[in-house]
This record gives sequence, C-alpha cells and structure tokens, in this order.
Amino acid sequence: MADPANSPLGKMLLDEITPVVMVLSTALVEESSLKNGLSFVQMLSPFSDFANIDVPVRTASDQPYRLQKFKLRLFYASDIRQPDLEVAKERLKQVITQAGERDFSEMSSDPPQVNDLHSGPDSEILPSWFQFFNKELVRTLSFSDHEAFDHPVACLLVVSSKDNEPINRFVDLFNTNRLPSLLNDGAMDPKILKHYLLVHDNQDGASEKATKLLTEMRSTFGPNACQLLCINSSQDGQSHHQDNPWAPFKSDSLPIEHLGCFLNLDDFNEIKDLIQELSSKHIIPYMEQKIRALNLQVSATRKGLRNQIKNLWWRKGKEDALDTSNGPVYTFSSIESQIRILGDYAFMLRDYELALSNYRLISTDYKLDKAWKRYAGVQEMMGLTYFMLDQSRKEAEYCMENAFNTYLKLGSTGQQNATRCGLWWAEMLKTRDQIKEAATVYFRICGEDPLHSAVMLEQASFCYLLSKPPMLHKYGFHLVLSGDHYKKCDQIKHAIRTYRSAVSVYKGTTWSLIKDHVHFHIGQWYAFLGMYDVAVTHMLEVLASSHQSKTMQELFLRNFLQIVQKTGKTFEVLKLQLPVINISSLKVVFEDHRTYASAAAASVKESIWRSLEEDMIPSLSTARSNWLELQSKLMPKNYKESNICVAGEAIKVDIEFRNPLQIPISVSTVSLICELSANLEEMNSDANTSNIELRTDENKTSTSTGDINSSLILSEVDFSLEGGETTLVQLTVTPRVEGILKIVGVKWKLSSSIVGFHNFESNSVNKRVTKGRRKAKHSPSNDLKFIVIKSLPKLEGFIHSLPKKTYVGDLGHLVLELSNQSKFPVKNLKMKISNPRFLNAGNQQELNAQFPACLEKKMNVQQRGGHANVNQVLDNVFHFPEDISVLEETSLSWPLWFHAAVPGNISLYITIYYEIEDISNIMKYRTLCMHYSLQVLPSLDVSFVISPCPSRLQEFLLRMDVVNQTSSESFQVHQLSSVGQQWEISLLQPVDSILPSQSLNAGQALSCFFMLKDCRRSSTSEDGIHSLSLLQSDVRLGLQGNDEALFDVSSSPLADFHDRERSYRGISVQVANLLALIMPFI
Repeated sequence: MADPANSPLGKMLLDEITPVVMVLSTALVEESSLKNGLSFVQMLSPFSDFANIDVPVRTASDQPYRLQKFKLRLFYASDIRQPDLEVAKERLKQVITQAGERDFSEMSSDPPQVNDLHSGPDSEILPSWFQFFNKELVRTLSFSDHEAFDHPVACLLVVSSKDNEPINRFVDLFNTNRLPSLLNDGAMDPKILKHYLLVHDNQDGASEKATKLLTEMRSTFGPNACQLLCINSSQDGQSHHQDNPWAPFKSDSLPIEHLGCFLNLDDFNEIKDLIQELSSKHIIPYMEQKIRALNLQVSATRKGLRNQIKNLWWRKGKEDALDTSNGPVYTFSSIESQIRILGDYAFMLRDYELALSNYRLISTDYKLDKAWKRYAGVQEMMGLTYFMLDQSRKEAEYCMENAFNTYLKLGSTGQQNATRCGLWWAEMLKTRDQIKEAATVYFRICGEDPLHSAVMLEQASFCYLLSKPPMLHKYGFHLVLSGDHYKKCDQIKHAIRTYRSAVSVYKGTTWSLIKDHVHFHIGQWYAFLGMYDVAVTHMLEVLASSHQSKTMQELFLRNFLQIVQKTGKTFEVLKLQLPVINISSLKVVFEDHRTYASAAAASVKESIWRSLEEDMIPSLSTARSNWLELQSKLMPKNYKESNICVAGEAIKVDIEFRNPLQIPISVSTVSLICELSANLEEMNSDANTSNIELRTDENKTSTSTGDINSSLILSEVDFSLEGGETTLVQLTVTPRVEGILKIVGVKWKLSSSIVGFHNFESNSVNKRVTKGRRKAKHSPSNDLKFIVIKSLPKLEGFIHSLPKKTYVGDLGHLVLELSNQSKFPVKNLKMKISNPRFLNAGNQQELNAQFPACLEKKMNVQQRGGHANVNQVLDNVFHFPEDISVLEETSLSWPLWFHAAVPGNISLYITIYYEIEDISNIMKYRTLCMHYSLQVLPSLDVSFVISPCPSRLQEFLLRMDVVNQTSSESFQVHQLSSVGQQWEISLLQPVDSILPSQSLNAGQALSCFFMLKDCRRSSTSEDGIHSLSLLQSDVRLGLQGNDEALFDVSSSPLADFHDRERSYRGISVQVANLLALIMPFI
C-alpha cells in the first residue's frame, strides 16, 4: 500500500486529529477583523495548514525525525464544547440540502450510464460532497471528555492596541468565567501554553503605540510569549485576491471579493509568519516537551513488572462493579487521562509507535473499569494507528470492529461514535482495496436517523460499483434504498438523483418491476417539483407495463394523466407505447396503373394480377412510348424508384393497434402524418434524406408547401380497446395536387392532452407493390414516398348477383357494372378472367334476357351449332366492342354467365383493361382488378356405363347412375342432352318408373337406361345431312305431359362452358362429343 498519509483516510486524520488552539479575543479585535467580512479566527484559519513546515522533532526515546505536514485548529473558547445534538443534525441536514441544490442543476440532462461511470476515475464517480459530509459528521463529536485530541494545546489571547489597559485585558481574558466548561469541570487541563498577541489596525494610524505596548507585554509575560500583528494595511479597502483563501467563509450577504478587502500582501505575509512561528517555535516544542514529561511519569508509575502487578491488584474487584456506559469519572490529572493525553499528543506529532504503546496500556485499564465508551475510543485510535503505521491489517480491522460493536452496545449514547468509527473503518478498507467489505460497513452504520442512513446507503452503493468485478445489481439496489430514505426526509432532489443513477443499471434487464418502481417514483417526484416535462418522460416508461397487475396499471395511467393535466398543455410523444403499434402489420395499398375494386382484390399477390395483365397490356415492341418509359424521362432522377399515385385517389395504410394493459383505453383522431411538396424540383435537393423530423406544432397533422386543407385529405378514426384487445385500423391519405408525397408516420390522441406519434421506418413496411412492371432495382427508402401525378379516369366495377355459396352445376346470369366517375371517357376495354370454367362474358343483347327462359330451345328454328363469342374472345381475353366506351360520370353494364364447374373454395380473379383518351397524361392505360371468393358444394354425382349393342353396330346401351350427395337439398332432373349432331338418344323405360316423385331427395339415387345411336355413318347424302338436324339429341326426364321447354345445349352460354371444359381437360372434338353425354347441366 502507498503511504497511508496520502490516502483519503490519512488526509482526513491529518486534518481532524490535530492540535487545537483556544482563542480569547476582545471586541475591538473582532471589530477590526470584521472590516474584511471575517472573524479573527476565520482570518487566521487559512494560514494554519502547512504542507511543509519542516520542524525537527525527537521521539520520547530521542529518535530524531522531521515534521512536514502540520495543521492547527483554531476555536474560540465559547466554541470549545460538545455540540448540541439537534443543532448538529440541523447542520448536517443543511449540508445535504445544499449539496442537493448544487447537483440538481444537472438533473434535467440524461442520467449517467453505468459503463461511463465505471470507466472514469474514482474521484469523478463519487459525489464531491460525500467527503465534506463525512467531515461534518465527524465534527459533531468534537470536544468529548473521553478523547484528548480535541483538548486545547495552547491558548491564544488577543487584544487590540485600541483597548484600554491592554495588559490588564490580557489578564482578564483568561478568566474562569470565560473558559470552556470542560476546563472548569476538570475534564481538560487548564494549565496550557499561553501566547499573547497584540493586534494593531493600520486604519487607526501608525504602529508606534503598538510597538511600545509590545515591549511592555514582553516585560510582563515574557519575551517569547508575545507578538504584534498589524492588519488592514490597504487604505482604500480595494484589495482583490485572485485565489481568495477565505472563499470557504463566503456568505450570501457578502460577496467573495469583499472578503479580506483591507488585507494586502504585507498583511498576508505577517499573518502567515505569525501562525508559522506559533506552530514551529511554541506549540510543537511544547507538545514535544509534554510528551517527554508524560512518558517519564507513565514509565515511573505504570511500566515495569512491579507497576503492572500493582495496577492489576488495585483494580481487582472492579469486575463486579455496575456496567455503565461511561464507567467511572476520570479527571485530567488521573493516570488514565494522562496516558490518553500522551497517546493523542504522540499521534498528532506522528510518533505512532509511542501512541500505539500507550493506547494498548490504557485499553486494559478501561476494560477492567468497564468504562466502555473510553475503551471503544482507545480501540478506535489503535486501529487508526495501525493503519498509519501500515502494520498488521488484521489487528487494525479487529480494533475497528471491536470499537464499532462496543459503541453500538452503548445504545443511543454511542450511536454517533459508532458512525464516526464506521466512516474511518470504511475508508481504511477502501484504501486497502477491500471495497466490497467497506460497503458492508456503510450498511452497518445505518441507524435510526433516516437522513444519515440515506447517505451511508448511497456510499455503500458506490462501493459495489467500484468493486472488482462491479456488482451492478447491488449498486442499483442500494441506490433505490438510499432514494427511499432521502424521500422520507423530504430530500426530493437527492431521491431523484439516486433513482436516476439506478435507471441505467436496470435498463435493458428483465427486472421489470423494479424498473417500473424507479421510473414511476422519479416521475412523481419531478412532478412534485413542478418539472412536468421530465416527469412525463419517466411516467411514459411505465405506461405500457403489461406485466403489472390491473390495480397498478390503473394507478400508473391515472397518475400519468394527472401530471399531464397539471401542465396545462398538450404533450407530443414520439413512439408512445399506449396503444402498441405492431409495425410488422403495416401494409400500404395504393393504385397507379392498377386499381382495385375491393380490399380483397388489393390483398391478392401481385403475380396473379401480372399474369392476367400480360395478354392485355401493350408490350414495348408495340408501344414504345408507354407510361413507364415516359415516367423515367419526365420524373427527377432521384425519384425514378419512387411509387406512383394519382391525385384524388386514396392511399390506404393498414396498421394494427394493441392494448397491452388489462384496462380499457380510448384512442381518438388516429390519422397519418404526411408531407406533400407541390413542386418536384423543390424536393429534388433532399430526396435522399431518410430521416423525417416530426412537426411539434400540435395544430398540424402534415406538412406541405401548400395549404394542408386543400392539398391533402386525411382520414381520422376513433376506437376503444378492451384489455389485451387488438384491432386493425385502415387509414387513408388522398393527395389532391401533383407533387411528392411522403408518409412519415401515424399519430393519435390518448387523452385530450397526449398526442402519440410513431415514425414508419421504410425497411419495416409490408408494402403491397402495385406496379405495371417490376423494376430491376427498388430502394427500400422509397417505400413510403410517392410521386403524385394529375387526376386520371378510374373505373369502378361490381358483379351483381354473384352467389357466395352455391352447388356444383349451378348456372346463373350475372351483370358486370362499370362506372366512370371522372370527367374523361375511357375506351378499348378488355377483360380476362382467371377461371373461364366458372365465368364467361356474354353478348350485349343478353343483358336484359329473362333467365332461364333465354336458354330454351326455339321451336321450328334451325339450330345454330355455333358460339356467340368466338370473334370477341382471343387468347382468353374478351374484347368489348370497339364502339363501346365508358363516358364521363356514366356506367356500363355487361352480361356475364356463371357456371359452378367443380366443388371447393373458388377464387375468381378478373382484370379489366381500359385506355385513357386524354393524350396529355403520362399514364395511357389502367386496369381494374376484381376478386371474388365463393364456396361450391357437391350436388349430384353422375356416372355412365356404355355397352355396345350386340345386334347393331351403330347402337350402344347407356346406363346413367345419379346420386344426390347433399344432406338436405332436393333436385329436379330436367333433361339429358348430347352435344353436337352425331348422336341420337332415346329412353328405354318410362319416366314415371324412373323418378315417381319428380325430385331426387337428399341421399337418394336413381339409375336409368338409354339407347345411343351413331348417325354419322349413315348421313353421307344431303338427305342424311338434313336428317341430322332433326335428330333427337335431348331426352326429357320430367313427367310425361310436362310442357316445360328443353334447354338448348348447343348455344351460348351452355356450349361455351362445354368448350371450356373440353379445353381444360384437353379432349379431342370427337371424344368430347361423345363424353358430353355424361356432362349434363343440372
């Protein structure tokens, strides 16, 4: 270990266990001193501490050494008394309060981080006022009767040259009425060194009179015991001292520059010489002489075998005495007191070996006398002496432990002494790098006084921080304990400081409950001090505490809202956690060339729409100047990767809100935060900027270069969430002018005074890309940036009467309605359907057809055998007639045919292409995407068995089996037809015998037989061809005499669906015509 004298404890001992000089002065002396804003003792005190006095000293055994560091403690006689306990407590309270006021100026900044604290030097980690507080705490035990190091070594009698009869004044000063009670009561030796000082104020004139008085004093009191001090040599009182030595004595009523204003450099030097001469030529030699005399006395009476036996015999029987706290009364003249004085004088002159031997000698006496307080005091000094000798750590710690426990046994009378002993013991352990053990001592010091306990707990916490390795959890835990004690003593600022330091310990840990405790109380305390902004910041940390009980959540929310209400203003909180936003659920849906008829269509994968558009959108080979190519030419370079949207059309943002609490909350005015620049060039300079700063003006919801109300339309949503509930909210923004649009984030109101904001980060956006062509590269930073082009026509579409649930084989007549709400017409309409087995476009004349009457066969009309839409359907794309256009603010209706081909959950995707007549637009065409989902249930299971007729080569026997697969539905079987003109079909049994009830009920089955005749081999002549047209290709399966017409399976739409099935199955025409028998339409 390094030199103990240079350690913090060593420096404290050299400051606190030093000789005391009692000062007795007249009123005129004080009057002259007060011209400088100082008392006489204050004026001398800065010069009484010597870093290198270099005085030769000899030990009791005549071993020479030189005393370097030395200090005198100057006290007025009236102050040499044991401090009043209540006054001392109030003084310590002021020290703590003032420290809190000084440190609180930094409390608005971010709290210190644990890593930063631990990486700095110890002097910067510990609060600077700890050392000052510890010294003040030690000084509350000054001038006790059982310790001699506070007993005056000398008396300085001070008289002014203006006093009447100064010689008599010197005599009168050392009057028993003016001496401390400890001297009069016999606890202190009144026969001490006296030094006589005459003070002359140069403001009162020349010093000739003072010189004469000095001569008279020396003849009366001795030539070496008298001195003259001249002060106030500055005539104008304008002396300014750059490093003012009296700065510690500054008061609120007197500025620091007025301290010592009449003292010039000559006065400085004279005061310094006075104190140095007093120390080196009087006090130190006097103490050295006293040590020699006392050592001879002790050696003669207590040392040696004979004296030891005599002492033990004399004290025999005292073990049976009553056990009191102080034991017997010892006067200054008793041998025990003399030994204690000898030990303390030796300690103050650094003769630690002599001090230790005497402390050991007297320790036994006090123990036998059961003078426990004196015994503990000697044990305490033995521990400190071992420390200063840097010997026997074990013995030093044993002595401190013994002293500490003995003080505690004394109860309340020994509590303060135990605290002082603990402070010195903890500093001793810290010097020897036993920092963790020092923390335990600080914890043991904590007594009944909560304010002292708070300081000790805080010092213990820093020991855990500085231990190796750092014990961070104990550091944080003791900080919280300390903060609680500070709060009990109304030291709110200290409580905040300790709790703030604990925040960094628990940040990022799973100790959620203690984190909530810390933030909640910091918020309450800041609010108590009126610092509502900082209070709200901490209360926000506990607002979304889902791990807390329902009662605690209500408490947190209620206190938070009360604090906000007290501010009287609106708080805007970035990333407010109530409710919680599920950013991964964020989905942006917008329309460029591709538009959507419903939300369901917008949720479909882009690859599906792209596959439907491939056969309709003009390729680069046929349309060199398509809108994508024009876009790259007309848009700024930095925005080529941006999305495109159309003025007047809403961009939809879906986002999920979750209530993390168990209590319901209400959220209002939820809307997007957007920025719109009406000029592309204005945004070109900062197009690469990715960080968007939120506006703090509570009246704005978005930012643009124009008027917000006219350039953007933002939707607002209100909703309530029960405990733990989640809801998906759709928000929209509709730009009304051209420019650059950025979706920055979302905002909402939790109460009338809390506005929450959340910025969208581009890389977390689950964006629905709806572009006409995939770009080779796409920048994630532009996901929420849009180029707004001028308003375009937009078709809206809907299919009327499309069922959501149906049965296999169901046939229906539907109507597609397209409406154009813009002022510009559209033309060249095309349509492609993902599953033509289920949906086909009809003829325009079928729009108002009566269904199902329009499917009936017309009597006496030759069958067409053709399909209506052959010329209109090319490559599965239906082309609307060229003369068809959807004019401005009108609608177009077109017939569709629906057929439920197979069972299952079916998705129908429809894309309608149209072109814009306004040639000034960048975008020349658009598409409308429609999506419908339906459920098709099983109906009839039909199977056929065909057997050749043995007697006729051109005839076949056909058996048809039909089963109703439903659980509750009944069906009527109307007819069986063959497609084409090659087969003649006839029934081999009466209809009544097949299905007497005319309906096939749920679960019921039937079988019937038919005769098939192949007429192709016998129809080579013209008559044969004419006869083919008269073949019986339909068989009625209803009751005989039923006048219901038969359905024409050779015309649209039945023939169209038959062709779709044939194309889907990949069957040749010849086979298909035969197998069509097994494809009845039910």
